[in-house]
Amino acid sequence: MDSAQARNRMVETQIARRGVRDPRVLDAMRTVPREAFIAAEFEKFAYEDSALPIAEGQTISQPYVVATMLEAAQLEEDDTVLEIGAGSGYAAALLSRIAGKVYSVERHAALTEAARERLRALGYSNVELKTGDGSGGWPQAAPFEAIIVSAGGPKIPQALKGQLIVGGRLVIPVGALDEQQLIRLTRVAADVFEQDDLGAVRFVKLVGVGGWEEPAEASIRAKDPFGV
Repeated sequence: MDSAQARNRMVETQIARRGVRDPRVLDAMRTVPREAFIAAEFEKFAYEDSALPIAEGQTISQPYVVATMLEAAQLEEDDTVLEIGAGSGYAAALLSRIAGKVYSVERHAALTEAARERLRALGYSNVELKTGDGSGGWPQAAPFEAIIVSAGGPKIPQALKGQLIVGGRLVIPVGALDEQQLIRLTRVAADVFEQDDLGAVRFVKLVGVGGWEEPAEASIRAKDPFGV
């Protein structure tokens, strides 16, 4: 089975059959080669419905969860979208096939650069990436029609809420470190938000001023990169 056949099978058996209906999301999942965003030793697992490890102790999320989040964001083709937690770049690639412009923030510089190279190689030119604290969003590019957060936080960061247009949607895992609820927050007026609970998920943690605190050892390395 070649890659295109594997993607079609994944979409039909793991995503559409489980209730994802947005045709643009399904088309993007059929188009973007997931194996291009993982290490060679994991390529044989690329189209299984499971998260896979990537560098820096992070993961590429399972395809069904990614598709669920993209559908929940209710994306239009001319939307400007912010993604928090670029990771391998896979979700940003999918977003680039659905929305007009994608901004993506990643905490780890090595992941940012690797994702940038993958997206460039695939010709996905409507994605802009940077390294930084994603819990603060990307104020210079705001406002956004949609924000998707690919990491779980203890609360919804106020900065992200403020960077939505009225009518904009924020999809984010919120809860404890070991399990979160996937929340869709819709800004219905300047200071009014509606919230939908989309079910239980498990993501790596959102680290930053609007999320979990930086691990102590990471802070030490940042101050003294040559320390042991």
